[in-house]
Amino acid sequence: TQQRDGVDQTDNYTDAGPVRVKKPSFKKETAKDSKTSPLHTTEVPETNRKRRATEVPPVKTPKDAENETDVNEDTTGQSDSQGTLDRSSILRQKMEARLKSARFRQINEMLYTTTGEEARRMFQKDPGAFQVYHQGFSAQVEKWPVNPVDKIITWLKRRPASEVVADFGCGDAKVARSVKNRVHSFDLVAVNKHVTVCDITKVPLDDETVDVAVFCLALMGTNISDFLREANRVLKLGGVLKIAEVTSRFENINGFIRGLALFGFKLVSKDLSNSHFVMFEFTKISEPKTSRGSAGLELRPCLYKKR
Repeated sequence: TQQRDGVDQTDNYTDAGPVRVKKPSFKKETAKDSKTSPLHTTEVPETNRKRRATEVPPVKTPKDAENETDVNEDTTGQSDSQGTLDRSSILRQKMEARLKSARFRQINEMLYTTTGEEARRMFQKDPGAFQVYHQGFSAQVEKWPVNPVDKIITWLKRRPASEVVADFGCGDAKVARSVKNRVHSFDLVAVNKHVTVCDITKVPLDDETVDVAVFCLALMGTNISDFLREANRVLKLGGVLKIAEVTSRFENINGFIRGLALFGFKLVSKDLSNSHFVMFEFTKISEPKTSRGSAGLELRPCLYKKR
């Protein structure tokens, strides 16, 4: 071995002759070098280098692997179970909604194709049917840009609070709950304390005791002429008849207005601005010119398509 330029040189011999192999040597750092060197490094002891080289990650035991598998299986099982539950719940809700929708269409069709008395007897036998109908009807009207009952309420609030109102086919009696007037609310079923149950062809009021009569989407059934005749009976001379009805029910609006004249009502105004309903205001000018039981007024039934 020879020392040249600070490097040990060793001669190894092979069959081909000597081969020189350079062995690296570490130059010891002096105090002067540490001051002038831009980076001060310290040599890692050889024992530490060996220790790091020999370190290996901990080995999982079979038991650890089994526990990890159990946890993963439990989490996956819970996720699958939750997903199945959610899908079942959604499917059940859709089926219930379809059944309610079908039930609503059935009741709605019956109300438009029978008399008010027949409808009253049906609701007496099946009180839950009215709730189904009322919920379905409210859901339909909520889709409209404007609810006609709200327009009637706004109109009433501009009139004297002393006027007496009769709300025929009142539903949940929103008019009575929204104005200061005394309001008689009539319908086939009472959904709250404001509603008086009766056939609206025979309301429990004396003749000519009402200032305003309201039919808001309530001219249903095959005997709407009897409804209008009853409204004439309870209205004072000069009293107001307010009607809001679905646009599609009118085959001829002018024909409807002429028909109302036979029941003693004169048109004051009509509002065709809404795409879903028509609003009328009439005033009572005389007794009906047609007798009860004679051929009367008719409107198209408002039937919903099956989906």
